[in-house]
Amino acid sequence: MPRTSLLLPLLLTSLLGCRPSQARLTVSPSSSQFFEGDFVTLICEEDDSSAGWTLRRNTSRDTRAECGDHNQEWGEPTGSCCNISYIDPMDSGVYWSESREGPISNMVNLTVTGGSVILQSPVLPVMEGDDVTLLCKTKNSSNLPAAFYKDGVFIRKAATGHMTIQHVSRSDEGLYKCDISGHGESPSSWITVTEKPTTPAPPAPTSRPGLPAVLAFGSVCVLFLLVLLVLLMRDCVCRKLEADQEAGEDAITDDTTYSDIKIAQEPQQPVREARETPSKPEVIYSSVKKFTRPTTDDQAIRPECI
Repeated sequence: MPRTSLLLPLLLTSLLGCRPSQARLTVSPSSSQFFEGDFVTLICEEDDSSAGWTLRRNTSRDTRAECGDHNQEWGEPTGSCCNISYIDPMDSGVYWSESREGPISNMVNLTVTGGSVILQSPVLPVMEGDDVTLLCKTKNSSNLPAAFYKDGVFIRKAATGHMTIQHVSRSDEGLYKCDISGHGESPSSWITVTEKPTTPAPPAPTSRPGLPAVLAFGSVCVLFLLVLLVLLMRDCVCRKLEADQEAGEDAITDDTTYSDIKIAQEPQQPVREARETPSKPEVIYSSVKKFTRPTTDDQAIRPECI
């Protein structure tokens, strides 16, 4: 098989394989805080199921623990989801999805409290310019008057426990908590605000913990493609030179018929024949008749024939 036919499929495979897989981790219900005993589902929204995504976490009692691992004893995997049927304060920590190839998804920070008040806030970073609603609730009610704080500073009091921040900006980033009189105070949760993109872009993980790995992977892919292109060009040039050389050898080895060869010689024979052939016919003097111009005196005399 020609080398070119082997290089082309390899080149196409490398082009398809160099695109890094992506995933996005979300939480249902959408909140960063939960009561002890709540049912929580972690969802890995992946663009390539063959990449082998795995849900992991870091907590105070385990590190890089995998969902469904019997040795770690947390979570029950169901397809691309991980269900926690009974979440407790020891489950507080950082969660993410990780593929076999190295890239990881965004990270989410979950807080589980044994208290009576939580603050429902966005679990994922919010886009600059969007509206954000915070909800302060107890285990049995979500419409009680509540006071809201940012970085320990009082913001406002909401009669129904809802506070909306309109058109958030980077200055709205911070640590938020709430307090319901007679019930207690919620844990604090960090709200992240990301800059709004100026041009449309495909969805991508908002957190970039795996950016160095992605850049290194992309560099290796580019280098690999350059090597393949050089080999492909070299193969094409070699094949062209071989074809030209074979064409030249074929032209030299063609059969030659000596009957087709004509040797040009000086036209000597025609000259000799011309010399042997008399240029003028022989003169026979017996055929010559002599005439004498008559004079005036003997004009009447006719000449005699000899």
